[in-house]
Amino acid sequence: MAGAQLNVLVTLDQAKTQWYHFMAIVIAGMGFFTDAYDLFCISLVTKLLGRIYYTDPTSKDPGTLPPSVSAAVNGVALCGTLAGQLFFGWLGDKLGRKTVYGFTLILMVLCSVASSLSFGHTAKGVIGTLCFFRFWLGFGIGGDYPLSATIMSEYANKKTRGAFIAAVFAMQGFGILFGTIVALTVSAAFRNAYPAPSYAVNPTASLVPEADYVWRVILMFGTVPAALTYYWRMKMPETARYTALIARNTKQAAADMTKVLQKEIQDEEEEVQRQVVAGDQWGLFSSQFLRRHGLHLLATTSTWFLLDIAFYSQNLFQKDIFSKVGWIPPARTMNAIEEVFRISRAQALIALCGTIPGYWFTVALIDVMGRFWIQLMGFLMMTVFMIALAVPYEHWTHPAHHTGFVVLYGLTFFFANFGPNSTTFVVPAEIFPARLRSTCHGISAAAGKAGAIVGAFGFLYAAQDPKKPDHGYAPGIGIRNTLFLLAGTNFLGMIMSLFVPESKGKSLEEISKENVGDDTADAPARV
Repeated sequence: MAGAQLNVLVTLDQAKTQWYHFMAIVIAGMGFFTDAYDLFCISLVTKLLGRIYYTDPTSKDPGTLPPSVSAAVNGVALCGTLAGQLFFGWLGDKLGRKTVYGFTLILMVLCSVASSLSFGHTAKGVIGTLCFFRFWLGFGIGGDYPLSATIMSEYANKKTRGAFIAAVFAMQGFGILFGTIVALTVSAAFRNAYPAPSYAVNPTASLVPEADYVWRVILMFGTVPAALTYYWRMKMPETARYTALIARNTKQAAADMTKVLQKEIQDEEEEVQRQVVAGDQWGLFSSQFLRRHGLHLLATTSTWFLLDIAFYSQNLFQKDIFSKVGWIPPARTMNAIEEVFRISRAQALIALCGTIPGYWFTVALIDVMGRFWIQLMGFLMMTVFMIALAVPYEHWTHPAHHTGFVVLYGLTFFFANFGPNSTTFVVPAEIFPARLRSTCHGISAAAGKAGAIVGAFGFLYAAQDPKKPDHGYAPGIGIRNTLFLLAGTNFLGMIMSLFVPESKGKSLEEISKENVGDDTADAPARV
């Protein structure tokens, strides 16, 4: 049986862009807004946590998190996210996208609140419970990746599907920006309410007791957007492709989409329904999957892995790079809350100038240029700008050249987001069959988070000055050599992108060759 497609799926593919598409983008996108806020807001407050719980007033510099603690605080949510992507991706194909989607949202809300209320007043108690709850927060966030992408891809029409999925992911940029705005607002309010001298003037007075509330308030704000969208998530019907092709209830799929599209969808004859829903049932570990989609899965996992090494090493630790080039003053010249304000302002500028525009360039052009060329171009430009930062690195460290450094640094983020950071999210939601779509997206996303863990942990140690590392750290290879290393990672990502298939303008069943027998299926290849 080759090429047959249910009327309800044809209707979805050919539907004009209408209100329900935008509702789906907002509902799914607010999950990503929350994900980005929760994952990246921790980088805004790690310096403050070090001051509060690890400061020795007799030292000439304020306290910082010890290496092992810093790695745990920054990386534990990424570990949880990786586990959640694998588990909820698999569960989304077993129980349905909608059911699992609601559970991940509840988990995110509860753990976001709990992480901000970390118990105790000692460093061990607070950091221990913070890491525990951030792991489970990451676990819930992990489920949002495959479920949001799969739901949007299965709701969208084939003409603008790439833009719709990319728009969901683009909400990540607003989540990062919102995190910096919350941190700026909270730190400015506390700075004005509780003025304090710099650490160099008075180490003890530079850390007011109320500073402990600053990081808690910032973390807790992550519950707001997630809680606001829960009702609308639960009102969304299950996707027609899950209901028809996996649950095998074509009548229910047609009824659900009739309400959504406000258009009568005619049922097929029973023989057509029987043929479509009785297609091949080979699984993930079968020879058929390996033959049809093995190269595709290798491409989506490897490119996402390599991209996230570079992306997360920059995003989580850009505050350290800005300190090295003088954009953020030495810690001892500021009080604790002032430092939060300065770090937040620097990250807000990068989000506004590089991160957010890149996402929306992808949304505008992905269905014009295609996924393949945007991803290839993005990796190439990231490689170029990393080299441009690394080769004359000493030049950029002089105060007169700081602005140039920040511009080039922002451009790497622009082309990450107008490039592989968006396309690696879009493609796995399109190229695999419905019964394995959420699972394969979860595997691809988990490979990305493995790269994020390598980037987050590895960059923390690698970027240390080989002669004067930060307190508690071993000498590293320095920022310049680390930038060369990241340039090589991006170049390798460009090479692996050659194996990514193009899915522009095709129905999901045409791309994945759903219900096509082995005798008529093509071997995996870029088309």
